[in-house]
Amino acid sequence: MNKNEKKQKELSYYHLYLQKHLQENRFEQADDTAFIETRAELAASAYEQARRGGYPIEGAQELVMQTLLKGLHHSRYAILREVIANEFAYEIPKAQQEAFTRKLLPLVDNVFSIYDLSDDLFAQSLDYDLLYSELTGAVVLYLAEYGV
Repeated sequence: MNKNEKKQKELSYYHLYLQKHLQENRFEQADDTAFIETRAELAASAYEQARRGGYPIEGAQELVMQTLLKGLHHSRYAILREVIANEFAYEIPKAQQEAFTRKLLPLVDNVFSIYDLSDDLFAQSLDYDLLYSELTGAVVLYLAEYGV
């Protein structure tokens, strides 16, 4: 077993879960090993403290997920991907949506700049609806000018 394989085996569930979440949703922290390790350690500590405090396993796990994903529920990439999948399924074939999302993301970066995506309740806010509408409009404009 080489060093990388051994390191992978030593990684905690929380570390792997967070790393996968960050990568799949293309968060900036996806390659920040120190950030991931720190968050995973905080999550493990939260679990231990909750269990010692009498929480049932499910309750402790819920606290862990709150700790692990604090401020990481809404990525620019995931929101744009959702808009494209929901609003443009007929215009952009499913097989092309991933590539289209990656291509369009840097072009709509300024749209995201006025919203606080780190708010864990952002998806339930009026700002989310406004952002969703703005992104929908941006995709319409892009398709009108460039097509798929």
